[in-house]
Amino acid sequence: MINPISIQSLQAAKANTAGSVTGTELAGQFSDFLNGALTKLNQAEQDSANLTTSFIQGETTDIHSLMIAQEKVSLGLELTVQARNKMIEAYQEIMRMQM
Repeated sequence: MINPISIQSLQAAKANTAGSVTGTELAGQFSDFLNGALTKLNQAEQDSANLTTSFIQGETTDIHSLMIAQEKVSLGLELTVQARNKMIEAYQEIMRMQM
């Protein structure tokens, strides 16, 4: 299941960037954030696959939770692809800048 970013984590990130943060530290924080988000998405996909398997085998008959889990994974994957596209677009725009 993909959990939204909590207000406390945003406030902590804002407090960390308020001081003198180097580019390397900021890149590390961003990398940790992305890795955590991808890990949560992977876990949600595995949970959805497990629900699907148990539904197919007849162990559960709750199709509502199955459909909700699959839709969460679908939306999470779509969000991930769109974020990736925006990051690539931003990188390409930076590379086109003349110095």
